[in-house]
Amino acid sequence: MDFEPGQRVRHKERPEWGIGQVQSAVGPRVTVNFENAGKILINTDHAPLELVEE
Repeated sequence: MDFEPGQRVRHKERPEWGIGQVQSAVGPRVTVNFENAGKILINTDHAPLELVEE
């Protein structure tokens, strides 16, 4: 799945991080600013992200 800046996402394996907003996405490398964990660079080939419906 391709992600775009501004989308809201959740890390399936880290629900304690809360909802995050995509800051940038280059291929599988997605930078997300999470409510409870701050800014994290995630490789979506190895870490599952799911879109959060508004």
